[in-house]
Amino acid sequence: MKDWQNCEEQSSAAHTTWDCKYHVVIVPKYRKKVLYGRIRKRIGEILWELCRYKGIEILEAHAVVDHIHMCISVPPKYSIAMTIGYLKGESAIRIHKEITKGEVKGITNKNFWARGYCVSTVGLDEEKIRAYIQNQEKLDRGEQGTLNF
Repeated sequence: MKDWQNCEEQSSAAHTTWDCKYHVVIVPKYRKKVLYGRIRKRIGEILWELCRYKGIEILEAHAVVDHIHMCISVPPKYSIAMTIGYLKGESAIRIHKEITKGEVKGITNKNFWARGYCVSTVGLDEEKIRAYIQNQEKLDRGEQGTLNF
C-alpha cells in the first residue's frame, strides 16, 4: 500500500504535490482490427511523443489488435477529458499523415479513433491495473482471469 506521507512517489510542481493516475482504453473507429505490426509500433511511438510533449507520463501501455490500454499519470492542470481529446485528436492526424494514407480499409480522413473512451482512476490499485494491462493479450484469449477489485 502506498504511503501518502512519502512524497518521493508523487510528482510535484511549484506549489502542488500530485499523484493523478488513470487507466484509459481507446479503440479504433468501428473497433477495426488494425493495431498490428508496423502500425501498432508507430502508433505507440506517436502516443509516447504526444504525452512527453505535455508532461504526461505513460506508466504502462499495451495494444492489442482492436484497442489500447494505458496507465497514465496526468498533471492536475489538465483534465482527463482534455488529455484524451488531445491524444486521440493529435494522434489521429499524425496516423493519417504518416501511416494510413488511405491504405487501411474502412479508416477515412482523420477519423481513426472511435468517439468514446473508457477511463478509471487508478488510486491504490496501481499494481493490479499495471498487471492487467501487461496481460491484455492473454486476457483477450481467455487464458487468465479478470481484474477484480
